Amino acid sequence: MFLFLSKFLPLFVYPLGLTCLLTIAALVLMWKRPRWAAIALSVALTVLVLAGNGWVSSALARSLERQHLPAAEVPTAQAIVILGGATRSPEPPRPWVEVNEAGDRLLYGAKLYREGKAPVVILSGGRIDWQGPGPSESEDMAVLLEPMGVPASAILQDPTSLNTRENAVNVKRILEEKGIRQILLVTSAMHMPRSVLIFQRLGIDPIPAPTDFLTDDLGEIVTGWQDVVLNLVPDADSLYLSTRAMKEYIGIIIYRLRGWA
Repeated sequence: MFLFLSKFLPLFVYPLGLTCLLTIAALVLMWKRPRWAAIALSVALTVLVLAGNGWVSSALARSLERQHLPAAEVPTAQAIVILGGATRSPEPPRPWVEVNEAGDRLLYGAKLYREGKAPVVILSGGRIDWQGPGPSESEDMAVLLEPMGVPASAILQDPTSLNTRENAVNVKRILEEKGIRQILLVTSAMHMPRSVLIFQRLGIDPIPAPTDFLTDDLGEIVTGWQDVVLNLVPDADSLYLSTRAMKEYIGIIIYRLRGWA
């Protein structure tokens, strides 16, 4: 139930869900409380405009992504841990396992392996029941990594974890079984702060190897009036970026309250 609620309840705090709630409240209040209805609509519009603003969304994302910047030279370790959330199952009409926006995790993890940064790759990720049947995310990741030059003999899997906390708990179990102490942790840059906190809470001090950066330093430079206009007008991409950042901040708060981070 916690897993479901952790996915469901935040939807009403994210910009789009909150805007919908406020709009519904405005419709209910419109006839008897027109002033309150106007306030609700004003707040809804403000939330949507701010969350869809290019500068606001980039600032939120950058505040997370800049916490663990990649090292100029990634050190070697005993294992590379890649967290799930990067694949789509090979359900029809897909001809094969596919990657989503976070697919850079697999590309970067394979690159680190081929560069000799670690002899073992640990894949962590199960499949939530309501997402349909199919293999675990760790299995899907393994399918994609082998053509990238990571042999099956170098891959260890955690096929049961359903959130970042379980990723860390199950990976710790594997590390203890194999006597592994040093790991490179590969996940999306925005997800890295929460992931590091959780692993550290369990007594693991990972070396962050972030990838899947959604912002860059060029985004901080205003190039002209066209750039100003495009950043001021709300758009779906900026709304998505703001939501991703809020998801991580809410996750950090919830995990801290539960003593997980």
